[in-house]
Amino acid sequence: MSARRIEIMDTTLRDGEQTSGVSFTASEKLTLAKLLLEELKVDRIEVASARVSEGEFESVRQITGWAAEHDLLDRVEVLTFVDGGQSLKWMQQAGAQVQNLLTKGSMNHLTYQLKKTPEAHFADIAAVLKQAQSLGITSNIYLEDWSNGMRNSPQYVFQFLDFLQTQPVARILLPDTLGVLTPEETFEYLKAIRERYPDQHFDFHGHNDYDLSVANVMQAVRAGINGLHLTVNGMGERAGNAPLASVVAVLNDFMPEVAVGVVETSLFKVSKLVSAFTGIAIPANKPIVGDNVFTQTAGIHADGDNKKNLYFNDLMPERFGRKRKYALGKTSGKANIQKNLQEMGLTLNEEEIRKVTARIIELGDKKEKVTKEDLPFIISDVLGSGNQQQRVFIRSYVLTHAKGLQPSTAVALEIDGATYEAHAQGDGQFDAFMNALRSVYKSLKRPLPTLIDYAVRIPPGSHSDALCETVITWKQDQREFTTRGLDSDQTVSAIKATEKMLNLC
Repeated sequence: MSARRIEIMDTTLRDGEQTSGVSFTASEKLTLAKLLLEELKVDRIEVASARVSEGEFESVRQITGWAAEHDLLDRVEVLTFVDGGQSLKWMQQAGAQVQNLLTKGSMNHLTYQLKKTPEAHFADIAAVLKQAQSLGITSNIYLEDWSNGMRNSPQYVFQFLDFLQTQPVARILLPDTLGVLTPEETFEYLKAIRERYPDQHFDFHGHNDYDLSVANVMQAVRAGINGLHLTVNGMGERAGNAPLASVVAVLNDFMPEVAVGVVETSLFKVSKLVSAFTGIAIPANKPIVGDNVFTQTAGIHADGDNKKNLYFNDLMPERFGRKRKYALGKTSGKANIQKNLQEMGLTLNEEEIRKVTARIIELGDKKEKVTKEDLPFIISDVLGSGNQQQRVFIRSYVLTHAKGLQPSTAVALEIDGATYEAHAQGDGQFDAFMNALRSVYKSLKRPLPTLIDYAVRIPPGSHSDALCETVITWKQDQREFTTRGLDSDQTVSAIKATEKMLNLC
């Protein structure tokens, strides 16, 4: 038995744009419309509300112009209103051919917002549908506040649906406008409607106010719904709509009796683009598209992945055009580090891994974020000094920098077991630190190398602020040599590089 096909209607460009502070430009809408239909391969897109603005008109005109050239015009939909045909005129001028007519799906909305009887509302709707038919426009119907209508005025809802069976309507769209349904109610209401109108096409439009939208979508599908309304990243008014990526993954993995045509590998790409266009960041823990959802942090998990993928589930990142990552931090352990080293083509022995692990844990305790790109710097810093015996220790220092005062440093050194202290000023904190060192070494009648180059950098490609590398080149007599220091603070990394120099001269 073949799987039942579920239509996916993406309403990111219409309902998603009702997210507070979000407004797409015409070019952004056209770009996303192309991606949604051609690459992501959703079945339909709802792109705008009629009569909103000149900008909205221009965006619809551009989308319909492109869609007509690619034989996709019947998959582009516009929200319209019962307004005596004004929305239909707007649609015609914009080149659209499918309307989603907004009507009242609850007695409460009908009575207190429109102040009309059901019969008067139905007559107005019939007039709009007749006009749309004469213009060659396909009509779908939204029953706004349908979920509360089923709770509080089911007789009205069924009276409305009976009326619509006599009208030229392609699809009836049933929104949980305020996001109030439980999964049990979603199934109960839709099952009753499906049984009463088995030949009618119904869409379910879920909102996420109680974080139940995906669960409600599952129950809507179980009840026999024909189509679903979703948005990229779950965008929408208040808590948003049912999120496209999560719903597609859930249907593909848990409901084999149905099929959707959405291309999973394009979900992450489109999600990132929508985030860039809207300026609304994707939560790091958002399923499927969040930055952290395919990142193992605990070392025991990485170890388990090495031993028959013990911590994998069916949500493999490659399905969504992504890769699994292994975080580096205080809980990562050597298994995570080995995973990252393998990916970079690096090999360390057990003792070297132990040292690198200890340094990463140290950074994690400081709440610093370490990335894969930081690893070569950490390896260089931890392993660079080899087995050389350390004779000079910079035990403590105080760095002072205040407006209107010259920077100063107080430093305590241990050299061959003896302690020395000095205080000095300079043009900057590190210059003051070096002046204090010179004072100590002058008293010991020991020369210090000359600093001839000083460079600061962060690891290339790193997205963290955990590490800063300072590379200092020194000259002593005719010999030049370089030392490196690594820390989250620039001045401290320079001091670490200097301590290495003191042990080499």
